[in-house]
Amino acid sequence: MQFRCAVLDDFQNVASVYADWSTLRDRVEVVSFTEHFATEDELAAALADFDFVVTLRERVPFPASLLNRLPRLKLLIASGMRNSVIDHAAAKAGGVTVCGTQSSSTPPLELTWALLLGLARGIVQESSALRDGGPWQSTVGADLDGRTLGLLGLGKIGSRVAQVGLAFGMKVTAWSQNLTKERADEFGVELASSKEELLSSSDFVSVHLALGDRTRGLLGAAELALLKPTAFLINTSRAAIVDQDALLAALHEGRIAGAGVDVFDVEPLPSGHPMRTAPRLLATPHLGYVSHANYERYYGQAVEDIQAYLDGAPVRILG
Repeated sequence: MQFRCAVLDDFQNVASVYADWSTLRDRVEVVSFTEHFATEDELAAALADFDFVVTLRERVPFPASLLNRLPRLKLLIASGMRNSVIDHAAAKAGGVTVCGTQSSSTPPLELTWALLLGLARGIVQESSALRDGGPWQSTVGADLDGRTLGLLGLGKIGSRVAQVGLAFGMKVTAWSQNLTKERADEFGVELASSKEELLSSSDFVSVHLALGDRTRGLLGAAELALLKPTAFLINTSRAAIVDQDALLAALHEGRIAGAGVDVFDVEPLPSGHPMRTAPRLLATPHLGYVSHANYERYYGQAVEDIQAYLDGAPVRILG
């Protein structure tokens, strides 16, 4: 019997490039889907005849209602070692093994700074004007040296963002519910006395928190109103941490200088979504994890997980 493996959201059609699937050729047929399935019905129909599924990050939910419609599914592999949109209890009850892969924090760190620098120096606007015959110099860049970078979260990614900020000569402050002065001191960062103090005193605010009950909607209209009109907000973490309607209102009304966003409530964004046309917004299509090295990890270790499963060896069980 030959097994079938579905690779979801392979938008660039590169899953076959970043891993050697030939080791599975005699036992597994691999099918990549380059288009996103937007509904559970579409997913259930597309995956009905597959034994294995590879899914990227937390874009595709696998609730009990979907898992119950996939009786053939045996192995679900998610990139990364944490996934909040898979119903692990339902998977276990249905005999589905859920495993993961390693993931590097370097690509989202680098994209955070790409967005921040792009906003600060008006890169998109100036580049577009140069190419289109527009005005020669139309913006005045925001300085980083001597300015304050406020970090919501000082974990694996936030702490590395802090190090880059310090290298630029910025004053770096941080806050989260559990952040201690000892942790802040470890990275040469000032511990903000409160979320409100961090927001009101920062020139750049970057979000680096995990999504959970305490962080969902953490930045709403009241919090965004605390930002300086010259401040920039960067979110490469999770869209739901920032109230999207409140952010759109702040951008349209010019209450903040701009925002750099890589994560959205709905992904991929529908063609008419207001985030596609918002002013003062530098947006990227969830590229935080998308890099050569990460894709080699994701797809290479997905192959390893499938091989291990077929051979009865241990797999990387998702935490």
